[in-house]
Amino acid sequence: MSNETDRVPSGSRRRISVVAHRGASEDAPEHTLAAYRRAIEDGADALECDVRLTADGHLVCVHDRRVNRTSNGRGAVSALELADLAALDFGSWKGWGDTRESPDTESREHTSVLTLERLLRLVEEQASAGRRVELAVETKHPTRWAGQVEEELLRVLARHDPAIPVRVMSFSARSLHRVRAAAPWLPTVYLMQFLLPRHRDGRLPPGVPVAGPSIRILRAHPEYVALAHSMGHQVHVWTVDDPADVELCALLGVDAIITNRPRHVLAQLEGLEEG
Repeated sequence: MSNETDRVPSGSRRRISVVAHRGASEDAPEHTLAAYRRAIEDGADALECDVRLTADGHLVCVHDRRVNRTSNGRGAVSALELADLAALDFGSWKGWGDTRESPDTESREHTSVLTLERLLRLVEEQASAGRRVELAVETKHPTRWAGQVEEELLRVLARHDPAIPVRVMSFSARSLHRVRAAAPWLPTVYLMQFLLPRHRDGRLPPGVPVAGPSIRILRAHPEYVALAHSMGHQVHVWTVDDPADVELCALLGVDAIITNRPRHVLAQLEGLEEG
């Protein structure tokens, strides 16, 4: 693929935003504060997080419906309270030990459950220090809490600096509709695991400005990027870790790459731009 990329005129390349998927999750436990700090240090343009609502109404950054894979606990996030999650170790599965014997701040950042509130504060802290970082929040569905997820998300965002650039992503068109109806100023991203016939011409659900195809879609349908752009949409692709896929994204002119390896992707894109 390198020969194809080399044939793209340098003037036609646009700056591609690099989004840290669950933080720098190749190097630190996903969705931990440490993973997001690492992503910022690595130079990521934006941070991606998944949010789920706890039994007592807090939004936490957890991908799976259950905590079994990424913690030493068991059960559905929606059936657990924040205090229950705070007692769990979310780092040992990634090689980070339980912090109960050594509860220093750095260790806790690698193993403690992360709330959306705390992640927003981190982004605000960076903004105060002159470092602009965007935030891409994915609402997870289906869930027992349905529209309450979007309601709480908008309440949390309203408590924080409105200048922080936030966009909301989801595989659920209904979730994005709720967000658009209540907060039309918030950009939304329609995530796609498969390219359905009604979207093959680049169209998206009404009011959604950004397409979020999987890298598998682009491998099978590389023409999709141009079609989406022709409809006035941006294209944010997930999850792009393989160097060959990064080259493909650069060749096709996507707007954002969502990756577990922000440092490596940034370095590769810089090399492609220099080439």
